[in-house]
Amino acid sequence: MRKMTRRRLRPSALLVAALLGTTLVSGVGGQAAQAAPPVPARQPDESVLRPAEARHEPTSALPPGFAQQTVVSGLTEPTAVAFAPDGKTFIAEKSGIIRVRDSVDATTGKVFADLRTEVFDGWDRGLIGLAVHPKFPQQPYVYALYTYDAPPGETAPKWNDKCPSPPGYTEDGCVVTNRIVKLTMGADGIAGAPETLVSGWCQQYPSHTADTLAFGPDGLLYASAGEGASFNFVDYGQQKNPCADPPGGAGTNLTIPDARGGSLRSQSPRRPGGEPMVLNGTVIRVDPLTGQGVPGNPYASSTDENARRIVAYGMRNPFRFTLRPQTGEVWLGDVGETLADEINRFTPDPAKAPNMGWPCFEGKDPHPGWKAAGLKLCESLYAEGGDHKPVLQYAGGAKVSPDDTCPNTSGASLSGFAFADGQTLPEPYRNSLFFSDSTRGCIWVMGKDAQGAPDPAKVTTFASGLGVPVQLTFGPGGGLYYVSVDTGELRRITYDNDPNVAPKAVIKAKPTAGRSPLFVRFDGRGSTDPEGARLRYEWDLDGDGQFDDARGPVTSWVYLKKQFVRPALKVTDPGGKSSTAKVDVVVDNAPPPEPVPVITTPAPTLTWQVGQRISFSGGASDAQDGALPASALDWKLTMRHCAGDGHCHSHDIETFPGTASGEFAAPDHPYPSHLELTLSATDSDGNVSTKTIELQPQTVDVTFKSDPPGIGVTVGNYGVVTDSTVKVIVGTALSVSAAGKIEIPPYELVFDKWGDGAGASRIIKAPEQPATYTVYYRVCPC
Repeated sequence: MRKMTRRRLRPSALLVAALLGTTLVSGVGGQAAQAAPPVPARQPDESVLRPAEARHEPTSALPPGFAQQTVVSGLTEPTAVAFAPDGKTFIAEKSGIIRVRDSVDATTGKVFADLRTEVFDGWDRGLIGLAVHPKFPQQPYVYALYTYDAPPGETAPKWNDKCPSPPGYTEDGCVVTNRIVKLTMGADGIAGAPETLVSGWCQQYPSHTADTLAFGPDGLLYASAGEGASFNFVDYGQQKNPCADPPGGAGTNLTIPDARGGSLRSQSPRRPGGEPMVLNGTVIRVDPLTGQGVPGNPYASSTDENARRIVAYGMRNPFRFTLRPQTGEVWLGDVGETLADEINRFTPDPAKAPNMGWPCFEGKDPHPGWKAAGLKLCESLYAEGGDHKPVLQYAGGAKVSPDDTCPNTSGASLSGFAFADGQTLPEPYRNSLFFSDSTRGCIWVMGKDAQGAPDPAKVTTFASGLGVPVQLTFGPGGGLYYVSVDTGELRRITYDNDPNVAPKAVIKAKPTAGRSPLFVRFDGRGSTDPEGARLRYEWDLDGDGQFDDARGPVTSWVYLKKQFVRPALKVTDPGGKSSTAKVDVVVDNAPPPEPVPVITTPAPTLTWQVGQRISFSGGASDAQDGALPASALDWKLTMRHCAGDGHCHSHDIETFPGTASGEFAAPDHPYPSHLELTLSATDSDGNVSTKTIELQPQTVDVTFKSDPPGIGVTVGNYGVVTDSTVKVIVGTALSVSAAGKIEIPPYELVFDKWGDGAGASRIIKAPEQPATYTVYYRVCPC
């Protein structure tokens, strides 16, 4: 490098260099490296559990010969299902309830375990992983992985599913941990007290938490979990470091370049010797009876208990994985930030644990924000030549593969993996890998190469329009089962090669409203059968749920009293397949049976800042019960994050059961996003109605400039910003990193200061009024 006297470089030189792609960027104290490419538009904190726009029964598209049905309904935020060898079906709900049925098609079930006292249920935290011992019931064990409602060393419940401000979900964070427990089924079919096998995974922020539990073909228990760091900024432990990551203790704000906290917990196996490894951002393999690491794990000889468990690391949110039965390969989806969701493949290796690279890498490329930050733990990884590369990656706005026909490409949240067996399905599906995305509501199948192994170059869309699938698994009868968290259902996709397609019922009524006695004619002649077969018509005209009131395509009924009724038509083809349709009939202006909720405060016109305390109140009534008591009212606060194309995903932040009023603190989140407050009311007959209002945030324009012009800075999830403006929510915490060096041969610039004297990497709290922040560089005196 040619030395220069200290002088200002002409701005035009920097601009030309930037346009030609020759600008080099590094973090403070790091080596010069190629500037990161612009970050593509993507929803940066894609929640797997609440991502999708659709909130009702989906109309799914499946290949010919496949059909879908709901096998279990009425669940509350189901997250996982596990099938026992004897047919028992266990279903986990996010709150901490595990339900059991004697078979998947049983019409009734019971609560197997209630872990709600221990489980923190808020944002993406909760009971997420579930597995059954492969020798059940001889080994009568069920395993659960969940967010434990207490910080390290404390006892649940600490927060009781709430996170008051302070500390606030996205401010200083309500610190929690994870836990794997073993539940033993008793003679009554109910679990005894949970036995803790593994605990740890300190988490400061409310996402990237407990993920998957699964048994491998080796009979060992595998588990994955996220790093528990912020999704709003480059988090290296600078926000009070409550997890006591090195090199400082709890309460110490870690600093660049030596910080090893926050997202860097995923890189703990690369910490200096003598520092503890943690389980955040890892896959572990343990003995299912003891929870201890096993021989054959990469760090099996370590004196560190956690190290002995780890088989892979360097992940952000490895939400779902599966193991290939023939080989024991782990196929895993890591939900990314802005650049890529990635599918990784590895076989546990006693010689080395693969490092997937997060947060230094996202997908196959260095992460621009972490590259600019100049942290030693990342700089050394770049110098070593990188990480274990994904076999497939895709970003929001892009197709999963060239043959992808999923109609939704907005956002990305890998949410399920499962291998088919070699017999039940036809080719090309036998022994193939199926995977899902809960944001896009689709399932894909990965074709096979000449040796029968999954081939990432042969990915095609299998199903679309599924709502929010958060787990895939093959189960009884060889069906592909998926958990639909938004509708509270377990669904099954089966193949029967039956050419007979179900008919479609269509009902017309005239009139649909009037005074009693009301004579109504019903016409079902618009119903159709795809094969043109003759249909059988059955009517439920009194709304009692029984199709026993009339036969034939046309009928009538007289309604003698004031009532709100939903007559229904059921049509059946000669092959026994059927469908139904309903219509509302209102007699004497009778109100519907559902209660009517009303939100009194806040007004929908309210706008909010991060951290602002907002009070709410409301009530409900119905025709039968009158005013409902507070115990019949439940509230839910949701953050909705919407992309430019209008597709949104959600984070359920907090619930407030059995109350007519309350208060919450507005959380931090990247813009564009808004809050939704929902009031649900349940009457004495079990009818439920909801009312939702949107609460928009106050926003502000924040401008970033450089002197000389043309030098980009990394701004949180907004990517590299070069002499331009971003719109953010007032009060949001913006992580901003300026490059330590700028190299434009034959010149070299180094960071001097921000206009307000701050260091190269900083957190800015967005002000109420527009503001400009300028970073200054000087010619290197080297």
